[in-house]
Amino acid sequence: MTRLGVNIDHVATVRQARRASVPDPVQAAVLAELGGADAITVHLRADRRHIQDRDVEVLRQIVRTRLNIEMAATQEMVRVALTVKPDQVTLVPERREEVTTEGGLDVVLNSAQVRPVVRALQEARIEASLFVDPELEQVKEAHKLDVRAIEINTAAWAEAADDRSREAALRRITDTARLGRKLGLDIHGGHGLDYRNVSPVAAVPEISELNIGHSIVARAVLVGMERAVREMADLIRSARERRV
Repeated sequence: MTRLGVNIDHVATVRQARRASVPDPVQAAVLAELGGADAITVHLRADRRHIQDRDVEVLRQIVRTRLNIEMAATQEMVRVALTVKPDQVTLVPERREEVTTEGGLDVVLNSAQVRPVVRALQEARIEASLFVDPELEQVKEAHKLDVRAIEINTAAWAEAADDRSREAALRRITDTARLGRKLGLDIHGGHGLDYRNVSPVAAVPEISELNIGHSIVARAVLVGMERAVREMADLIRSARERRV
């Protein structure tokens, strides 16, 4: 069974556009869980462009499934994590200029910086995950850091312009997932997944969780959060059932 983590960042994006109190990402999280979400994901950025510190504090009290906070591997974010104590932290690269996360964390290049952050999280009994591109060397390095999980960046699949590119992207995702699972890692996936492209990724047997945000929030604007989450969860479940 593939779990669905719902990223609610863009509920906060709408709120911050007016510096208002609504829409409230905490309320969105409650509705997402009612719709079948297995986890709630938020990205606490250094510039606090959407999710705020108070959001993660309240979410920690309210979320009944699992709370996953995406964050950069910095001392500031480690302090937040050790205070809030989410179920999981997913370490991601971050640039102030980017609209959204542009790629995976280069674990090979940044292992010296990432290692103490992973250790601090683990000592606090917080599960550590790394958001990585679908590259075998990144998976091997992640394994050396003794993290519990990796999240494979699915952007190349989501953005592929033709069948050949899509097939190549899915093959890289599959190969990366197989190696990660062989090394004992829990395999997650996400970035750019939507209602049209999620099924082939959800059908990869080694992937146990998909984190999806923008497309669900966009759908929720039209049909409501519960229904939007339920529709995505149904697509993921159907993909796995067809695979079996």
